[in-house]
Amino acid sequence: MSQTPHISELFRVFGRIGLLSFGGPAAQIGLMHQELVERRPWLKEKEFLGALSFCMLLPGPEAMQLATFCGWKLRGTLGGIIAGTLFVLPGAALIFCLAAGYATYGNLPLVSAAFVGVKAAVVAIILQALIGLSRKVLTNNINMLIAAISFVALYSDTLAFPVVILLAGIFGLVFQGSDSTPALEDQPAQTPNPLSYSFKAIFIWGALWAIPVVLLLRQGGFLSDVALFFSKLAIVSFGGAYALLAYMVQTVVQDFGWLSTDQMMDALGLAETTPGPLILVTQFVATLSGALQGGPWLALAAGVTALWCTFIPCFLWIFAGAPHVARILSSPRLNHALRSIAAAVFGVILNLSVWFMLNLLFEQTQTTAFGALPVLSSFDWRAGFLCAATILALLTLRLPLLATLFISASTAAILGAM
Repeated sequence: MSQTPHISELFRVFGRIGLLSFGGPAAQIGLMHQELVERRPWLKEKEFLGALSFCMLLPGPEAMQLATFCGWKLRGTLGGIIAGTLFVLPGAALIFCLAAGYATYGNLPLVSAAFVGVKAAVVAIILQALIGLSRKVLTNNINMLIAAISFVALYSDTLAFPVVILLAGIFGLVFQGSDSTPALEDQPAQTPNPLSYSFKAIFIWGALWAIPVVLLLRQGGFLSDVALFFSKLAIVSFGGAYALLAYMVQTVVQDFGWLSTDQMMDALGLAETTPGPLILVTQFVATLSGALQGGPWLALAAGVTALWCTFIPCFLWIFAGAPHVARILSSPRLNHALRSIAAAVFGVILNLSVWFMLNLLFEQTQTTAFGALPVLSSFDWRAGFLCAATILALLTLRLPLLATLFISASTAAILGAM
């Protein structure tokens, strides 16, 4: 039987989860299951799985939203705020330190050489994510076709990331929603008036999200671009940080010119070393961009703005939808739309993987109607060796992620000094 914990216990347990949540969504969800279902009689198995299914329907980082929902289930809105904030806070503090260190020392020759190893590890990490995702989403010919079309549309720059996600969702709603799915058993409502609760949550959290953005837009300049861009990401962020990164690269590197391609790859590699959701890479990108644009104070302001525009919407989605979880999960059309979006996300991440590999392995690429193609004579053998080694370490030897990153960066530094 589930129990209601004291607020102090909630702080202690979710603080522990936030500090130990390395290794990406799968490891983080496993840690929460262990702490909230197995070790303590706080949530039942069915409650936890229902919460996870709901969070997978939402844009944004599913593990952070799962923590928020579990906190809400245990202690209402205050519990959700405590759980979600503590899940993000340790990683966010570390990201600020890493961004400051990277802005100061990232151009040193030895550090630059080491980051070739970090980039190689990132390629292996994304390939590992692709393999895991393929087993879940490429389950039929239609999903394979959606994934292939998404990849081609993005790689050839025919469609933008938000359009691909939107079209996939519409396809799932319209063409795959005719069959029926068994409804989940009704769950008891957490509030006497769920609709009123949802409207209140939309008003409060929508205002908290919108007011700083509107103020920055009126001011104009770099911070207004940060606020608007990361708010847009919060709405279309299905599929997690890997899916978003390709869209971020296009906007941050090509449209705004804030960072280089190499710096974006380094950002993802460093974000992999921190606890908390991988989508904290948005904070790193904004902080580093601010440092390059105007120094430490602009860096801090940009990082805080990115954090706010990334995670305040997560609280909005959870608190507005939480009282209606059973009804949402019993909708066949929504489930089919989610499957189509997941298939499109596979194509998005495949595009990101190919793009990363080309930029790492070849010093020169050429633009064609079908997308970027490598100049074969510009192949970098050091990067190729490091990619092969990290893929072997992660996918075959199954070494821990942090150990793989450390070994790859150390090896790259040694090769760079030769």
